[in-house]
Amino acid sequence: QLYRTDERYRRLLDYAIALEGLARHAGVHAAGVVIAPGPLDDYVPVCTQSTRGAGGGADESVVVTQYDMNYLEKAGMLKMDFLGLTTLTVIHDALAMIAERGTPLSLAALPLNDAETYRTLRAGRTAGVFQFESALATDMLRSMRCDRFDDLVASNALMRPGPLDAGMHRVYQRRKKGEEEVSYPLPELEAILKPTYGVITYQEQVMRIAQQLAGISLAEADVLRKAVGKKDADLIRQELDKFISKSVARGYDPKIIHELSAQIETFGRYGFNKSHSVAYSVISYHTAWLKAHYAPEFMAALLSSSIGDTDNVVKYIAEAKELGLEVLAPDVNESGYKFTVVGDKRLRFGLGAIRNVGHAAIDSILKARVERPFTDLYDLCERVDLRLCNRRVFEALITSGALDSFGVERSQMWAALDTALSEASLRQAEKESGQVSLFGDLLGGGSSVLGDGTPDTQHQSPNTQHRFPNVPAWSESERLSKEKEILGFYISGHPLEPYQLECELFATHTVSQLGTWSPDPIALGVVITSIKRQISKRSGSEFARLTVEDFSGSTEVLIFPEKWAAIGDQVKTDIPVLLKGGYSKRDRDVDAPTFIVESITRFADMKFSGDIGVSITLGEGRDVNADVLRDVRAVIETHSTGSTVAPVLEVRWRDGNGGTRLKSRSLRLPASHAALTELRALLGSDRVHLVRAGQGT
Repeated sequence: QLYRTDERYRRLLDYAIALEGLARHAGVHAAGVVIAPGPLDDYVPVCTQSTRGAGGGADESVVVTQYDMNYLEKAGMLKMDFLGLTTLTVIHDALAMIAERGTPLSLAALPLNDAETYRTLRAGRTAGVFQFESALATDMLRSMRCDRFDDLVASNALMRPGPLDAGMHRVYQRRKKGEEEVSYPLPELEAILKPTYGVITYQEQVMRIAQQLAGISLAEADVLRKAVGKKDADLIRQELDKFISKSVARGYDPKIIHELSAQIETFGRYGFNKSHSVAYSVISYHTAWLKAHYAPEFMAALLSSSIGDTDNVVKYIAEAKELGLEVLAPDVNESGYKFTVVGDKRLRFGLGAIRNVGHAAIDSILKARVERPFTDLYDLCERVDLRLCNRRVFEALITSGALDSFGVERSQMWAALDTALSEASLRQAEKESGQVSLFGDLLGGGSSVLGDGTPDTQHQSPNTQHRFPNVPAWSESERLSKEKEILGFYISGHPLEPYQLECELFATHTVSQLGTWSPDPIALGVVITSIKRQISKRSGSEFARLTVEDFSGSTEVLIFPEKWAAIGDQVKTDIPVLLKGGYSKRDRDVDAPTFIVESITRFADMKFSGDIGVSITLGEGRDVNADVLRDVRAVIETHSTGSTVAPVLEVRWRDGNGGTRLKSRSLRLPASHAALTELRALLGSDRVHLVRAGQGT
């Protein structure tokens, strides 16, 4: 009726009819390579397509087919996907650093039964471990008490929609731990399913089940596997009907066969083949092994791979600290482009991770540094190529802390930058023209003066005669704020550091642990880094979105209008606070629900009463022997000095029957971050917690 009565709708629908079914654009598969017996254009139509160059460089033209993957297959072409993994670069870089330190390694020669590697995985230290960084993967390895390579292979296959929907991962976990009896639908399937505790896990198992029960060939079974893998509903139904009829005809119970058919169909939503899962698991194991045995080199390589991704850099720096590694600020005399290892347990920040400092500027700095280290800001400005290093580069180096080793306050170098650049520019121009200024020596070695014209004799930089303006040092909050602006996070300190114990005691989650819906209340110890006020379209009232950050990363939280009206005046940036709230019931099925703030309390205003203790949990399937217990005692005795000791040390021993809580009569342990970090490195982060003996206020 609209078409007949309204000219606008008639034109709209005429256009739509003309456009319907046409290709919107030509795309290029990210990793697909088509292989033909001869020149490709003898077999299929081709064209050129513009695509982004490697490493985000300039666009380049590539030859692509005009057929999509389905028509290519029908035309008899072979299409292969060649995927590039950043993880392979991480492994390569880590091995190169290890070799530089005198220990060349061959990963191919590593045994796949290293106990320390599996302890690392069971402890939940999966950040940077290929395929196992998600909360689901970490929980799966913990829950199944991963202790063998086959567990990694099975986990890689079970963490897919099909097996997850069918609950196969939980069955595998319970059966591995002996909490559920291993059973098989038919005795004939025991040989096929025994390695996975009776759970259909791999595509190869589907093929063998079909071959065993239906009496079909492996080639016919592969048609079923392919149908399931490609999610072709008609072909799946056709092949499963064939499987059912042939199996029943061979005398098998129809009910059991139909149940198996349903399992195969559900599994097929994203079933892995075992060869794929094994290949992934080899890489997973190698990353976990490197992390367990060469943590500094592995974390440096991992951080280098994340340059430009602030969230990942924050996450991996937090992980490095949890592993007992110190992440040092960038240093113009020591940093390379990437993160590097310094000493045994220290990582040096890479210059490439500093905003506004590009490749060309870094190359110029590294080239000039080969001759000798830089002595101060003036020396740096004079020796680098100022055509590649502009003012923004030097500002970034100052605020990031990369010039702190010169022994001059950042505020002084900032104030002296114009003078340093002008003098360096004059000297470089003289060198290019082959002339020497009559006053060159005076410019290079004379004293700087203060704003009032008097010489400044109190702030002399090392090894030079240069002096810097006598200006006040930046406050800690200003220094950290500028640092975060140029790096994307705090490196030389963190506003939450004075309140680490309060975060341990009162926060239920870290930022990195958010994202999974729960009805339980949640508390976060964070710093608010930005406030975005908005007007609700529904009510017309103001609400707020806050960007908050802790040691593990940053996220966005929401304050609804009514609550914002009540607590909005308490919300300030760069102030450590405890946020309490939770998730909305409406977000129960949302993949990444938003945290809703209900209350805000400054840590500076919080006081708590009662004793603070350290709780250590042992047992629960973990291999706890005399050596481990001796190590735990040694850590406690090392840290239990001075008067700031926790009056309570609890050891909770857990086994299959529940647990027993014990309090030490002789040992005391300070509730310090250093002590907690060392114990967590030994036992796992999920086994060491602070506890309150009294009520917090």
